[in-house]
Amino acid sequence: MAAQVGRLERFVAWLLRNADVVVALCVAMAVGFLDIFGDVVSDDVSSGATLVVLGLLATGSIVERVRRPASIHEALSGTRQALEDLAMVRSLSGNEVGEALRKARQHTNLWYFKGGTGTYLRAVTLPLCVAAAKEQRSQLNVKIDIVNPADERACAAYARFRQMFGGQRRGDEVWTTDRVRRESYATVLAACWYQRQLTTLEISVHLSSAVPTLRFDLSETCLVITQDDQSRVNLLVERGQPLYDYYVTELHQSREQATVLDLRVASPLGQEPTVDEVRTLFDDLGLPLPRVFTDSDIGKIIEKALHAEDPYRR
Repeated sequence: MAAQVGRLERFVAWLLRNADVVVALCVAMAVGFLDIFGDVVSDDVSSGATLVVLGLLATGSIVERVRRPASIHEALSGTRQALEDLAMVRSLSGNEVGEALRKARQHTNLWYFKGGTGTYLRAVTLPLCVAAAKEQRSQLNVKIDIVNPADERACAAYARFRQMFGGQRRGDEVWTTDRVRRESYATVLAACWYQRQLTTLEISVHLSSAVPTLRFDLSETCLVITQDDQSRVNLLVERGQPLYDYYVTELHQSREQATVLDLRVASPLGQEPTVDEVRTLFDDLGLPLPRVFTDSDIGKIIEKALHAEDPYRR
């Protein structure tokens, strides 16, 4: 019984939506049958009926035109939303990368980095984010995922990758296994040094044996994905897009599979760390410097840790 009532209601609703067409069809069929099967209908009545049918059809056309803009508007709104969803990623090139990273640093209390050795992190991100947190007296959460300098095979593989795809600039130091190790050690040293500059800084360093081909810088507002060759296209993903959340999970999983350093056990460092302080620091971390590293090599690590050059400024 309920099914019959439901069908009746749908039929009545359909009749109401298409009343103009139904009436026009009934009038046309009635006049047509009378005209075909007898002389009951005069020419005047037939002509009048024709006008009625045409009028009803015209009315239906007008109603449809009134309905159509709303339908078009709904369709355009749906298309616009679909395009916005597809535009989850914006490409960056040239100076746009530095500007995107500058905006990412604004109003953020967290920074997650995954990449090779973290040159830009040491040169710009850490010092500016720590300075902003000091000024605002706010907490800062930094997580760093870089190549493990104790894994010589991983360092050699990363050096080969940089030689092949890194876009070597004139005057740049050649990427070798030892250079990769020094750069990674420098990032660890920088993390320890900045931790002592800001008591509200929570910083962790994760050392990976996997060779990254991209760099990820994630703040509270966006994710910036860059490549070692700055001539190539880089990417920006705004927070609120599904891809941003995907990479939050991806970066977390990457850190879970890496070796984490306990920075709390590290020995104190002076404002300008000495070679002996740095040696002791890495021994405390369970990440001793290679014996082949001379005092000059350690001096380069200190220089790269605290006075790194912004790679985007060249």
